Amino acid sequence: MRAVDVIIKKRDKKELTHEEIHYFVKGISSGEIPDYQVSAWAMAILLNGMTPHETTDLTLAMAQTGEVLDMHDVVDIAVDKHSTGGVGDKTSISVLPIVAACGLSVGKMSGRGLGFSGGTLDKLESIPGYRCDLTTEEFIAQLKNIGIVLSGQSKDLAPADGKLYALRDVTGTVQSIPLIASSVMSKKIAAGAHAVVLDVKVGDGAFMKTLEDARELADLMVQIGELAGRKVVALLSDMNQPLGNAVGNALEIREAIDMLQGGGPEDFREHCLHVSAHMLVLGERAKDLAEGREMSERAIEDGSAFEKLRILVKAQAGDVTFVDDSDKFPKAEFVEVVESPRSGYLDRVQARIVGEAAVTLGAGRAKKGDPVDHAVGFVIHHKVGDKTEKGQPLFTIHANNEKLLEEVRQSILTAHSWNDVPVPALPLFYE
Repeated sequence: MRAVDVIIKKRDKKELTHEEIHYFVKGISSGEIPDYQVSAWAMAILLNGMTPHETTDLTLAMAQTGEVLDMHDVVDIAVDKHSTGGVGDKTSISVLPIVAACGLSVGKMSGRGLGFSGGTLDKLESIPGYRCDLTTEEFIAQLKNIGIVLSGQSKDLAPADGKLYALRDVTGTVQSIPLIASSVMSKKIAAGAHAVVLDVKVGDGAFMKTLEDARELADLMVQIGELAGRKVVALLSDMNQPLGNAVGNALEIREAIDMLQGGGPEDFREHCLHVSAHMLVLGERAKDLAEGREMSERAIEDGSAFEKLRILVKAQAGDVTFVDDSDKFPKAEFVEVVESPRSGYLDRVQARIVGEAAVTLGAGRAKKGDPVDHAVGFVIHHKVGDKTEKGQPLFTIHANNEKLLEEVRQSILTAHSWNDVPVPALPLFYE
């Protein structure tokens, strides 16, 4: 069997066999198939799709390139969550401590930024010393000892996915539904999660632009999870505007910490409480969503969720003084408040433009291996439906390069548009 023949077969819109998929995935993992052939194969999948059978084969093949953990001897039930990526989505950094504080063990392997979508690991590395490279043994031991882990993908778990994930980011193949579904679910299966809550983003700032596409992806991931014996729930959430106010690594970490201390933007708080409630129901700690939400709110109010974040950061060698005093996070050299050019009701704050502008500032990667500037980004002060007055602060730019600041100012202004009549707020969740 040759890699080029598998590429050609998918290019010609034919269904790959179980053997062909396993051969190709094994070649990705071992390095026998070079990056340029993997990239060509990923593009063929993006353009021509995969059947549910192919996608399930791909998922299991990627999970089986490494160790597949069995958490039954570690915790009674391990629950995970995954977001398909968006702009300003720092949910895991708040949700995991909330859920863990409610007595539900949660071990999550997160990724780095993909395209204009920020990555949880890049955000966590704003905390000096924080380790995102736990070994499989360290992951299991930490989950058993403190009930919470938030790390990068272990090299022992789904290694083929780790390589493919990095290539997708820089080859324009991020938004392929089969590649997203198999990437997400291979990591969840390999990491031993018994139950998974999937946060599938929909809209301008998501890889799924329409409810129809998001529903297709959600259905596919739920189907894969059930075939693998996992309990899975998928939520379709809005990403037509940034989630919360902060966009950029250190800025988002600060917002996530603020939320755990009872502050933070209302939309972000509501989003976290809803996801947490679903995790607690799926993890059999709450009988229904109302009880799950009540437990989550109590964990914030009594400080146990914030303390769980401190315990997590300490366990992974991060400097916990940054959690205790968020003013210690790196700050950009240039900070500019941009005022609203007119009065009216905001009818659009385009998340994708904001995300792409953050990458321009250095908050994300233009190509594989690019360094990330943790200090840069934006604070978007208003939401769709808000009334703004001319001259009122509209957004704040945090930049380390004056020329780039000038470049993104106009971009973010064009991401905003107004109406003279009241505009309804966007929903947080669709279904």
